[in-house]
Amino acid sequence: MGTDTVRAGSTDEAADRRREQRGWYFYDWACSVYSTSVLTVFLGPYLTSVAKKAADPDGYVHPLGVPVRAGSFFAYSVSLSVIVAVLVMPLVGAAADRSGRKKPLLAAAAYTGAAATTGMFFLGGDRYLLGGVLLVVANAAAAVGTMLYNSYLPQIAPPEERDAVSSKGWAFGYAAGALVLVANLVLYTGHDSFGLSESAAVRICLASAGLWWGAFALIPLRRLRDRRSREEGPTETTAPGFRQLAATVRGMRRHPLTLAFLLAYLVYNDGIQTVISQASIYGSEELGLGQSTLIAAVLLVQVLAVAGALALGRIARVYGAKRTILGSLVAWAVVLGAGYFLPAGAPVWFFVLASGIGLVLGGSQALSRSLFSHLVPPGKEAEYFSAYEMSDRGMSWLGPLLFGITYQVTGSYRDAIISLVAFFVIGFALLARVPVRRAISDAGNPVPERI
Repeated sequence: MGTDTVRAGSTDEAADRRREQRGWYFYDWACSVYSTSVLTVFLGPYLTSVAKKAADPDGYVHPLGVPVRAGSFFAYSVSLSVIVAVLVMPLVGAAADRSGRKKPLLAAAAYTGAAATTGMFFLGGDRYLLGGVLLVVANAAAAVGTMLYNSYLPQIAPPEERDAVSSKGWAFGYAAGALVLVANLVLYTGHDSFGLSESAAVRICLASAGLWWGAFALIPLRRLRDRRSREEGPTETTAPGFRQLAATVRGMRRHPLTLAFLLAYLVYNDGIQTVISQASIYGSEELGLGQSTLIAAVLLVQVLAVAGALALGRIARVYGAKRTILGSLVAWAVVLGAGYFLPAGAPVWFFVLASGIGLVLGGSQALSRSLFSHLVPPGKEAEYFSAYEMSDRGMSWLGPLLFGITYQVTGSYRDAIISLVAFFVIGFALLARVPVRRAISDAGNPVPERI
């Protein structure tokens, strides 16, 4: 009888865990549409066109009196949003670990980002400054929300399930991105038949991502559970962003191998995030491709990223997450090198490039997240994932900054895109040096058989 009771309890616990995991997947489903439709497809080219309308005869806009080439305004806005996120994330992460109440903070981040994204409907005329402000708010909120969302992974999935759970989360996100992009493509290409101008169609697509984000965020907010977290030591009750960041880094110095992984991830993921945010600019401005072609290419990326995330998750079961990530970084460098030589006005070759990106995009990100979850000391999930998210979106300001400066100096988006190869080469070298098994053990976690 006692054995039956134990088995029943174990079955109930597994069912509860599966239910919570399914709810967790839906945050990726909710917020990934912002990354896809807004950051990757529509906002870059549209905000650049708005900035060009407001530019002086030399092609410069002057936010706060600073001369900025209109073509670089979007990249600089992304960089500023990341700096804002860096100030906020450590404070929010430490508060989440102290209180154990992540859901209210996740809700605040999600609905701040959703509201800012919905507000992009009003980006008409030459309102480039409004666009920059809304981008900064939405992107910073997305980073904070994703940090909190990621910090649930070690709590809802045992070590042997994390690669699969993380990969399914990314697959859900890419599936949502593909679904909404199909609707965006129908609306954008048929805007005349809907009685809309091209600008109005773009603004509706931008705002719809915010509405989607807010609506589907309700599912994880209902299913995820708050947990009291164990702390390794006393923490301050309040601290400004930089002070809390310093406190987090000081605490992480007790786990230098975790820091070594974060450094590698910071470098190579900076390249990934820059490709995501600047690819549409490269396609429209350098290759002369139309918006419909760009939407179709990103849709192709989304569809293949679902398969890629699941496939690389399976490959990791055989070869381990670290080796699989290293292989994906080689593929990234090859894809970017090929992108430099793409002929202008040739959408077929752009689709080939998009296919290569799609196959490695989801898997490299999903496996990085699951691998890091093994390196987090118990009770420090949100605080450590705040540092991880800085490496994800948070510290990914160097890539856009390099991209923007390279274009500003050379006037060539080809030079800007090829400069990003350095992030993958350096990231590969740094990750290859990290002994992940020892890092997991030093963090106080069980070492999986295959990692």
